[in-house]
Amino acid sequence: QVLLIRAAKHDDSKLVEPEKSLFDKLTPALAGVTYNSDEYKSFLKQLEPALNHHYAKNSHHPQHYPDGINGMNLFDLIEMFFDWKAASERHGDGNICKSISINRDRFQMSDQLTSIFNNTVKHMGW
Repeated sequence: QVLLIRAAKHDDSKLVEPEKSLFDKLTPALAGVTYNSDEYKSFLKQLEPALNHHYAKNSHHPQHYPDGINGMNLFDLIEMFFDWKAASERHGDGNICKSISINRDRFQMSDQLTSIFNNTVKHMGW
């Protein structure tokens, strides 16, 4: 039931300010940008006010916690994993395996968690 509730409320903060107007304006443009590229990072800079609010309100982002992923619970991790999968599908050249690899370094993920995520990708047939 916890997962169903989280799924129903996932990213609700994007529907209100200070997030809504910035995400409405910039999210469509992100589709044509390669994840973690300089251009992508430029979009993140423009989205910073919305992202700061978003991270504060949504515990499935490592930025929500002072110690990143290490502060998360299992529900946060599950939601984060599927959020990464959905984000990879929004980019024209997105790839969940590439995202996991990039985020391993970006968020100092352990080898064990990285393997679990990659095993899940394989299990899902992605």
